[in-house]
Amino acid sequence: MLKKTTAIAKPEDIDRKWYVIDAEGAVLGRLATVAAVLLRGKNKPCYTANIDTGDYVIIVNADKIVLTGKKLEEKTYFTHSGYAGNEKFRKYKDLMKTKPTFVVEKAIKGMLPHNKLGDAQFKKLHVYAGPEHEQEAQKPIKYELGKEAYNG
Repeated sequence: MLKKTTAIAKPEDIDRKWYVIDAEGAVLGRLATVAAVLLRGKNKPCYTANIDTGDYVIIVNADKIVLTGKKLEEKTYFTHSGYAGNEKFRKYKDLMKTKPTFVVEKAIKGMLPHNKLGDAQFKKLHVYAGPEHEQEAQKPIKYELGKEAYNG
């Protein structure tokens, strides 16, 4: 009888690449799903759920991201310090003006596992508001977003 085994990726055998994604005109949620898949490594045949097999992702032009529908005016970000009455509600419209990188990071972090593995995968994400980034030495590959990342 033939014994079948599942291939498990070993951390030393993983080939990590650097991808740069231009977020200009991209829908926030669709961009976040593409970035989360690359960070987790689910696009690779050697994907293993309990091992970080993902790549590094650089997102540029985060300030030019698009939210569909009325989300820009109606969607809010909620924080609470733990003390009574210290609730803060901020509209995404205001956050996009002050901290556009935070909006993109929060969307992507929510799509990663909420444990130590997810924290390690999130550290491989670099988001920049403008078109320049600091990782030129790594020679990143330009990742073209397909129709799934645009409204239309």
